[in-house]
Formats: sequence, C-alpha cells, structure tokens
Amino acid sequence: MRTRLLPLLIVLMAGVLLALGFPLAASLAASEQQRVVVDRLDDGARFAALAQFVGETVIGPDERRTTLSGELTSYHDVYGIRTGIFYRNNRAMAAAPEDWVVPYDGEGRRAFNEALLGRRSHDPPQVWPWQGDARLTIASPVVRDGDVVAVVVTDSPTGQLRTRILHGWLLIFAGEAAAMLLAVGAAFRLTGWVLRPVRVLDAVTHDIATGRMKSRVAAAGGPPELRRLARAFNEMADNVEDVLEQQRAFVADASHQLRNPLAALLLRIELLALELPEGNEEIASVRTEGKRLAQVLDDLLGLALAEHADADLRLTDIGALTAERVASWRPVADEKGVAIVADTAPITAWSDPVALSSALDAVIDNALKFTPPGEDVTVGVALSPGGRTVAVEIADHGPGLTDEELERVGDRFWRSNLHQNVQGSGLGLSIARVLLAAGDGALAFTRNEPHGLRVTVTVPRNEPRRQATRSQLARVPDPRGQGFTER
Repeated sequence: MRTRLLPLLIVLMAGVLLALGFPLAASLAASEQQRVVVDRLDDGARFAALAQFVGETVIGPDERRTTLSGELTSYHDVYGIRTGIFYRNNRAMAAAPEDWVVPYDGEGRRAFNEALLGRRSHDPPQVWPWQGDARLTIASPVVRDGDVVAVVVTDSPTGQLRTRILHGWLLIFAGEAAAMLLAVGAAFRLTGWVLRPVRVLDAVTHDIATGRMKSRVAAAGGPPELRRLARAFNEMADNVEDVLEQQRAFVADASHQLRNPLAALLLRIELLALELPEGNEEIASVRTEGKRLAQVLDDLLGLALAEHADADLRLTDIGALTAERVASWRPVADEKGVAIVADTAPITAWSDPVALSSALDAVIDNALKFTPPGEDVTVGVALSPGGRTVAVEIADHGPGLTDEELERVGDRFWRSNLHQNVQGSGLGLSIARVLLAAGDGALAFTRNEPHGLRVTVTVPRNEPRRQATRSQLARVPDPRGQGFTER
C-alpha cells in the first residue's frame, strides 16, 4: 500500500512546490531587472541635469558639452553601457561611443518616442537567463523651461543581470530540492505511521486464518481510527477463539463420552455373535460399522486435540524423519503389492517432529489406500525454489482427483464420491493440515501425471518468527504498537 500512497503524496507535494517556485523565480527575475532599471533611470536623470545647460547651437568650443561628453565616455568605459543624448531631430548632443546613434526601430525607438512626450519610458520586456543577446534600453527626457529638448538614452548589456537571475534561481532550486527531501521524509514517516497498524493487522489476520488463534494486534500505534479498529479486531478474535474453543471442547467431550457406550455396544455385539452361527453376514456388517464409528470418534478426538495443542518446534532432519516413516509403512506396502520408493536427502528444517510424523503417516496411508497393486508410491525430500522451505512430496499412481475435488480435498469429513467404499473417516488429511499449520507448515494437493495424486508437505527452513511456546503465549500487547502479540 505504501508503494501506491507514497508516490501520490510525493506528486502532490512536488506540484505544490512547483506552484510556489515558478512565481518566486519570476518575481526574483523581475526584482533584479527592476533594480537595474532604477539605476539606469538615476544615471539618466543625472545626465539630463547636465544636458539642460548645453545649447543646441554653439559657435566655438563649449565647455559644458565637452564636460558632458567626458562624463558619458567615462561612464561607457567603466560600465560598458552605451549612452547618448539626442535632440528631437535625432542629432547627437553627446554620445559614447561617439558613433552611436539613436535606434531607428525596436525597443530603443519606442523608449525614445515615449521620452519625447515628457515621460520616462515604460519598463522594458523581462530579460531571461537564456537570452544571451538581450539588452536594456532606458530613455529619460531632458526638460528645459518646461519643454523636452533632448532625450537621454542608455543601452545596457544584460550579462551580469542574467547571471544574478540564474544564481537566484539556483538558490530557489536548492531550497525547493531541500524542501522536497524534507517533504519526502515526512511523507515516508507519515505513511509508515499510518500503514504500520494496517500491515500488522494484515499479518495477524493471516495468522488467525492459518490457525494461530492466539495472535493479536497491539492497539497502541497509528491514528485513533486504526487503534479503535485494532481493539475491535482483538475483541472479535477473542470471541471467535472462545467459540472455537467451545466447539473443540464439545467435539472432544462428545467423542470421549461416546467411546464408552460404543465400546460397551461392541462388546455386546461380540457376545451376541457367540450365540449365532459363525460367519453370519449381519453380525460381520455390524462389527464393521461399529469399528468404523470407533475410528471416526478417535479421529474426531485427535482433531480436537490437534487444534488445541501447541507446536513444539525444533530443528529437525526432515530427510531422516521421512525415511523413518517410509520404513514403518513399507510392510503395509509390501503386503498390498505396492512399491514405495524414497529419495530422502538429509535436509534440516523447523518442525514439530511428532506433528510432522503424524502428518506424513496420514498422507502415506492415504497414498497406499488408493494405489492399486503393481504401482508405486514415491516419496522425495528437497528444497523448494528459493530455499525458504523444505518440501516432502508423496506421489501415488491411483485414480487421482478432478479439479473440483482438488479444491475440497483436506476438508473435514470430505471424501470423493468414487472412493466411498474405501475405509476411512475423511479426517486424516484434515488432522495433518492442522498439525502442520501449528508450525507454519502447509499441505498442498496437485495432480500426478499421467494419473494419481501428488501431496506436498512443506515446513519452514528458517526458524519461524513466532513460535507458539509457553513463553510467547504469555506475552502481552506491545505498548509501542510496533507489532502483533500473542497471549
């Protein structure tokens, strides 16, 4: 979720910074140019004051004109600004350089014409850093006795102006970049603060869905709405756990209570069989159904105990354990005429040895039941792709299952319609799945081409991040809200 939320926040913050940055950059450029324009206007006013006393027609040397020309020449030599004072008929009173004339068109002519009307020229167009040949032309009127007799025109290069604007923009860019980094850091922390309880809630939901009913969310971090959600989730999980505990207790009690009457009933059937002719079909059928009912009760009790028991996880040699279980089932396979082939390399993983043994027994027993004589059952142990789990694969060459049946295999009491005549209660694989889930293991079913069923038992290669040990079950919610807890 952060990968979707964080880019959105970054784009919004970048848009805000750009919306502020562009006007600021334009304002900086206008301010720098206005400062240059004011300087040129001040210089033009000074030259206009000197030009007021220079006559238009003078016979012989004119000291004032000479002084004015010297001022303009010095100004040009020092600042590189072309300056000229021109009469209304465009004739130069003084100019530096001497051959410079009033422009005939463009911005210079516009400024000259405005100054002839008795007002200074309007601000020239904005100069931008990329305009290498841009110049600033400013005109000021020379007024004598209320009449405009000449115009002072300054034509300035813009190199320094463009450099100052560019430096100002770089500072603005650096400030925007720093603000963007701070905003990204703040957004990262904000999204982490908001989404951390969501991730924890997602993890705990997954744990509860896979059978770890004691997992809870620490309702002490994140926004108030998420804290209320965490508390509500914990209350819901408590209620669900109580209901499941009552259900398990009922199943266990019912199974236990029914075993004694069933044992007495089977004993009476045996006594009754002594008084009937040997080989009576009805008695044999009653015996079979009674034994089947006893097996169902035993499996129900085993399932209830499996759901309630804690996993005793330890580092186990999965290859050796699998080879041991295969060896124990080999006589059964030989008696049925089924070959059982094992490839068990020594690979260690974290599991409950007793639970894994029971799960392997249930899967191998199921494979031998449905494999016809002359076929084989293969058992292999290998690392899964990525090396994070160890997989034990049991493949048979029986009739297999359809796609719809593969989705239901492992459900409680479910049995394929084609296999109803095979002995069993439909709880063996369910018990195996519950036993494995307690230790972060899993059970998966696929087809074994060309026919048959492939069952994959997986257990974690690395130590699970949470083991259901007594010390962990006594933990209380983390007050910092940094993770989920178990109780």
